[in-house]
This record gives sequence, C-alpha cells and structure tokens, in this order.
Amino acid sequence: MTGIIALMMFVSILLGMCALFGLLWGIKTKQFEDYSKFLDGTKFDSEDALNDAYKMEQKKKEALKNRKDNKDLKKDKGYRPPD
Repeated sequence: MTGIIALMMFVSILLGMCALFGLLWGIKTKQFEDYSKFLDGTKFDSEDALNDAYKMEQKKKEALKNRKDNKDLKKDKGYRPPD
C-alpha cells in the first residue's frame, strides 16, 4: 500500500514539474504575448459587427437585471410548499 502511494506521489510531482517547465518555457519564448491582437480585432471588424456586439451586451445586462428583480420578488412572497 505504501509503495502505491509513493508511486502516485512521484508521478504527480513529475507531471507538476512538466507543467511548470512548459509554463516557464512559454513565458521565456513569449508565447503568451500578442500585442496586435486587440488592435487587429477592431481594425477588421465592421461597424455592423461592433453595433451587434454592443446590442448583445446591453441585452445581457438587461437580462441579468430582470433576473435579479425576479429573485427579489420571489423573496418577498416567501416560500409556499405546493398543496
């Protein structure tokens, strides 16, 4: 039983070290830096696409507000079990 636990610990430490090595390698070789991504995103989007995204964001905010209002109404009524 102790041998299995030691093997599991060894494998988990080895996998953790591999993940850490991969992360450090990615940072060192600048795999996560993309300065032009945000600029290119707005440059190649049309005005209609930006307006649609804005409208979708407004609908999302309105839906969250309505959900919150509905929860407040339910709290006021209290819990009533079905008959």
